[in-house]
Amino acid sequence: MKYIKVLLEENVEAENLQEVLANIKGIRTTEIVDEENPESELKKAFNKSKEQLKKGEYENIVNDIFDILVHPKTK
Repeated sequence: MKYIKVLLEENVEAENLQEVLANIKGIRTTEIVDEENPESELKKAFNKSKEQLKKGEYENIVNDIFDILVHPKTK
């Protein structure tokens, strides 16, 4: 899987850009991630945990989520 990371300025309407990107052929999903908001990191961990559950990696799920809760990223 390939990803494109786009950094937006503070005053940009991210939802509008997300809508435009979602209409481009070949783009499967779009997501707005606010790195200043710790919920975003937790959301990423839960999304990753879905894939880990499919693979049976239960211990990794617990470790990833615990790590985010105990050691949140700070800027």
